[in-house]
Amino acid sequence: MRISTFNINGIKARLPRLLEWLEETRPAVACLQEIKTQDEGFPADEFHKLGYHALWHGQKSFNGVAILADGAQPVEVQRGLPGDPDDEQSRYLEAEVFGVRVVNIYLPNGNPRPGPKFDYKLAWMERLRARMAAILAEEVPAIVTGDFNVIPTDRDIWAPKAMAEDALMQPESRDAYLRLLNQGWTDALATHNPQGGIWTYWDYQAGAWQRDHGFRIDHALLSPELADRLEACGVDKEHRGREKASDHAPVWVQLRR
Repeated sequence: MRISTFNINGIKARLPRLLEWLEETRPAVACLQEIKTQDEGFPADEFHKLGYHALWHGQKSFNGVAILADGAQPVEVQRGLPGDPDDEQSRYLEAEVFGVRVVNIYLPNGNPRPGPKFDYKLAWMERLRARMAAILAEEVPAIVTGDFNVIPTDRDIWAPKAMAEDALMQPESRDAYLRLLNQGWTDALATHNPQGGIWTYWDYQAGAWQRDHGFRIDHALLSPELADRLEACGVDKEHRGREKASDHAPVWVQLRR
């Protein structure tokens, strides 16, 4: 069973590429981020034509997450990250799919820093840690995946100096990510690629894609119950090079059923 995550960077603008990717790779579950559409504008019918059922949490022009499942309807568990009743940003969606707890996140970017956006990022990560601890306590097979907007180590970027001041690789961001892992979660890509050098994002500017100046911010964290079923993982890098592509490439994990 393949579970994939893909920051699509605008579902309407990238719909042809998204449908193309779904047909070519056929993940059992696809988690999408930055759909950038209100709920009523989500193109569920287009996915249904391919056999995918969808659950989504939209927001006008910004953010937004969705979970697609091949031949089954995801059963919603949690919409929005608990812990702040005033938080109206659509960044969290949790569902039961094929016997797996699937958590799809679009973690705040945090720039510019210092400032309220970076404070929001760190507070959001603390709330996420609390929710992930609660999921672990249920002892269910679970995956927390999506765009974390954190470059975990210097091995996860083409040149650490290039973004030394960016919120994505500040010590506070990295420490918060490490605290997530230390609960008992397995970072699939890092586990299978301990040497690093695996990118999931290439900026549109300065020829980053052509020069392979990328970094890793899209992650798949597995609970102990699911980590035992991990067979393989990877990045659909080729899809980043297509016309009108997202600036992210899809990440996937292959699991034994």
